[in-house]
Amino acid sequence: MLRPWRENDAPSLARYADNPRVSACMRDAFPSPYTMDDARRFIQMANGPGHPLLLAIEVTGEAAGGIGIHPLGDVYQRTAEIGYWLGEPFRGKGIVTEAVRALVPVVFQQTNLIRIQAGIFSNNPASMRVLEKSGFVREAVHRNAVTKHGVVMDEILYVRFRDPEG
Repeated sequence: MLRPWRENDAPSLARYADNPRVSACMRDAFPSPYTMDDARRFIQMANGPGHPLLLAIEVTGEAAGGIGIHPLGDVYQRTAEIGYWLGEPFRGKGIVTEAVRALVPVVFQQTNLIRIQAGIFSNNPASMRVLEKSGFVREAVHRNAVTKHGVVMDEILYVRFRDPEG
């Protein structure tokens, strides 16, 4: 289930986000270690005015991950970036694929976006499969574009376009 973040999600957010395997596939802005203060700060930001669409992924009654749509600006004003993560105990069950499949059509219906994209680190084939199962296509490979923990790798850009009839 996708839903807004709640203040009482802070303990589960901190528990599942404080994992090197989670942060390894995230941009450096994602804290590691992930503390209760980080969780509280994120939830406050996610529910504040002018924020991008940031939702909790609820599994068995608790926030087990997150998904968000981040609109871009300037000449990219009709493009947004999608990002997501899921706690390690819940991976491999199709949960994120379901979340992406549920969110993307709603975003296209409720906005004037024509394109949603995601940049995936080349060491994250599971996330690439999530996007492919959700109707995204590989658009580009940005060679040596990402440095994470001192390792240089490619970024694989996936994209999904608005249905021409929708």
